[in-house]
Amino acid sequence: MAVSEDLLWDAEDKSTRIVPRLRRMAVIAGCLGILGLVLWVDSDLRWAVCPAAAYVLVEVAHWAWDRRRLVEARIVVGESGGGARLRLRHAGGRITEHDPHQVARVLIIHDNVVATAKLRLRLRRKRLFFGRPGRSPLLTTWRETCPRAAANDRNAWWGMPGIPD
Repeated sequence: MAVSEDLLWDAEDKSTRIVPRLRRMAVIAGCLGILGLVLWVDSDLRWAVCPAAAYVLVEVAHWAWDRRRLVEARIVVGESGGGARLRLRHAGGRITEHDPHQVARVLIIHDNVVATAKLRLRLRRKRLFFGRPGRSPLLTTWRETCPRAAANDRNAWWGMPGIPD
């Protein structure tokens, strides 16, 4: 890491997790296919195909949502000697840069059971970014980096130890 860069957010898992997802989809499709062949005689196969198609659609939607999640946020110096920029790296590999003064809200949600946190980052144009779980960052760093942002943290509303969910 260069001296001029500050790490603001670092997720624990930075992969796209595509291999387990494909393996899960293949196992479910295979099981439903075998079940369909066994029950093919004198039955309607739609009841087995519709849940399989719905499952595949849900997996694709989750993959599209998950690849937009943030895995890293850094503050970097502008390229032409300009001001600092907020560099966001997404799980799908896309990197975007934003003006730190355009950040409207930073919310860090601490997990009640495990020592991790989740990031919610909102820009002025109402664009919302979700961060994958990672180590809990210092809130003062976010406040210094994004002076116009409302930087807050809170505990999660679920997962309390000793209280069944």
